[in-house]
Amino acid sequence: MNLRSLLSSALIGAVASARSMTPMATLAAARLADRHTTGELVLLDRPLFKYGALAMGVGELFGDKMQTAPDRTVFLGLLARVMSAGIAGAALAPRGREHAGAAVAVATAVPLAYLTLAGRKQAMARIGQTRSGLIEDALIVAAGTAIVAWATRPKYEQLE
Repeated sequence: MNLRSLLSSALIGAVASARSMTPMATLAAARLADRHTTGELVLLDRPLFKYGALAMGVGELFGDKMQTAPDRTVFLGLLARVMSAGIAGAALAPRGREHAGAAVAVATAVPLAYLTLAGRKQAMARIGQTRSGLIEDALIVAAGTAIVAWATRPKYEQLE
């Protein structure tokens, strides 16, 4: 197994560790821009899922700043990361290697969720919840966008 071919899957898993909905939202945005993934991503070809993923991604950015926002390592937070990382990791994997891409993304997202939470708590202690969240948002959304842009191609181009 060539691990380099699964690099984008691992990287999108890292994005999911900090923002569970960002991988799906960035893939939905790529689909709206007529960009294609190497792996199958049937769900995001349906308008309900495509626009739903975008809405959930934006909603998560707002919800994260709330005082009542749970830690990303609670059961439902980890479950969301597993699902989002798995789907996105499969989509960014080479065709026929979707299962491996999903596994790599999940294996990256779950342990990194604990590390990104520790980093966020340190930042919150220094600069507050809202400011640290906005900085984290900017970094994670930029990373997710860059990874998906790097791993996708315009629909009219043939993918390997």
